[in-house]
Amino acid sequence: MDIQENIVNKVAQSGLVSFDLATLKVAGERVVYDIKDNLFQGLILREKDFREFVKQNDWEKYKDKNVSVICSADAIVPTWAYMLIASKLSPMANFFVFGDLEILETALYLKSIDALDVTRFKDQRIVIKGCGETYVPTSAFMAITNKLNNVAKSVMYGEPCSTVPIYKRKD
Repeated sequence: MDIQENIVNKVAQSGLVSFDLATLKVAGERVVYDIKDNLFQGLILREKDFREFVKQNDWEKYKDKNVSVICSADAIVPTWAYMLIASKLSPMANFFVFGDLEILETALYLKSIDALDVTRFKDQRIVIKGCGETYVPTSAFMAITNKLNNVAKSVMYGEPCSTVPIYKRKD
């Protein structure tokens, strides 16, 4: 007796649209600028010395890089010092933030999500891919959910074969 079985790919027929947030990862090197190197005796920032450093420093080395600006020393750094750094990074760096590399990565993803045209997801059943090889901050998953909530028919997390429901529009 010859039994033929038809294998049906139910995932392909489900109409689910898979979206991988890793595709929004901004290219470019991530670097840290630590202002602690500008502190006198590791404690205070001298305005005259700092202004001279800012004037003489080769800011070109930050060209097209994504920069995290921090102070890892336990020191009080005036806000204007960070503003001076920003004025020099602005024409050079691709992007910069005050904060560590995690904050930088989060800010880059949020910028990408904000710029994302979600009209292609209108009335679709979206699966936001999880557990990929590329690190995606949790805040990016929250931001994409917020952006899709009023556009998509439903939002799920995981893989098309195994999803966790997040949002379903009431029709």
